[in-house]
Amino acid sequence: MTDRVAAPFRLLRSGDEAFALMLDAIAAARDSVRLESYIYGDDETGREFLQALLDARARGVRVQVLVDAWGCFELNAGFFDVLVAAGGEVRWFNPLQLDRFAFRNHRKSLVCDGQAGFVGGYNIAHEYAGDGRTRGWCDIAMRLEGPLIEPLSSSFDQMWALAAFRHKLFAVFRKSPAKQHRRGDCCELLLSGPGLGFNPIKRALKRDFARAPDIQIIAAYFFPPLRMRRALMRAARHGRRVQLILAGKSDVPLSQGATRSLYRRFLKAGVEIYEYQPQILHAKLVIAGDAVYVGSSNLDPRSLDFNYELMVRAEHTQLTGEARELFAAMLLYSERITFESWAKSQSLWERLHQRWAYFVVAQFDQFVSRRQLRRMR
Repeated sequence: MTDRVAAPFRLLRSGDEAFALMLDAIAAARDSVRLESYIYGDDETGREFLQALLDARARGVRVQVLVDAWGCFELNAGFFDVLVAAGGEVRWFNPLQLDRFAFRNHRKSLVCDGQAGFVGGYNIAHEYAGDGRTRGWCDIAMRLEGPLIEPLSSSFDQMWALAAFRHKLFAVFRKSPAKQHRRGDCCELLLSGPGLGFNPIKRALKRDFARAPDIQIIAAYFFPPLRMRRALMRAARHGRRVQLILAGKSDVPLSQGATRSLYRRFLKAGVEIYEYQPQILHAKLVIAGDAVYVGSSNLDPRSLDFNYELMVRAEHTQLTGEARELFAAMLLYSERITFESWAKSQSLWERLHQRWAYFVVAQFDQFVSRRQLRRMR
């Protein structure tokens, strides 16, 4: 490791950078490795991580891997057999059943020896490798040291215990440790999931949106709840600068259509909208004044109401500076959407597609998820 990681936070701007540091941390581990990923690919990147985990087991390190059953639907069920045979532990979160498929573990984290931690949007798959401009999806992660490592390890342990998903969790969800916030000196680990009680991620974002002098958001999937949308538009109308970098290219056209259905109202309110052009956007970053958010949560109903998610919120001068530099750099590769150009570009087919996408994201998906939630209480 270099001196650059001596600070408690380091923003990782590409898959090449994030994966290299994660593999270094696994290679340096002497006690434990906890790896949590929504998607794990049977590809060059997935096999490279598998080999690193096998090497850790050969050194006697305890290795735990938690992947989501829906996110890894295409992964061969025997992919991790060699790791299990070497003494590694692997669990698939919420094995697929029709009456509970809506509740997914979307968190991505790595903790090694209780010393080094990683959070962000990167799944362990080859499409995330690259620089986010000339190759590979554009994403963001953060390397952590210090006060949030212990709660990040604890959050993994909680999800590890919940993985089988065989118990009725939601009747006592207000007391569940899977939905909480943990504070450090200048930072918080925000953990969310489905069920009763407030959502720490939504609560923190609403608080910061209400008071921040300026707001910058990079969001791959952007369809925030109505109150959050109103808070952003209100901020813009009151003269506070609100800038959004959204997906010009997306792996989920339905989500992109729902996002674009909001453009007209946001643009009329004075919100600046940009679409990132070079590669598929998968990043999640919020800068609200001095506060920076990095983690797994998208700003859409699925992430904010139904998935298990985690975000780090930090107020740290170096991190805020790095985040603003990253935002400015991404603006250079983004196309600004103006109200006039947007109004002229909208064909009848595009408007119909956006209305359909709005219905699916805002109504149908939430209806199905809430119905499953009621049945599980």
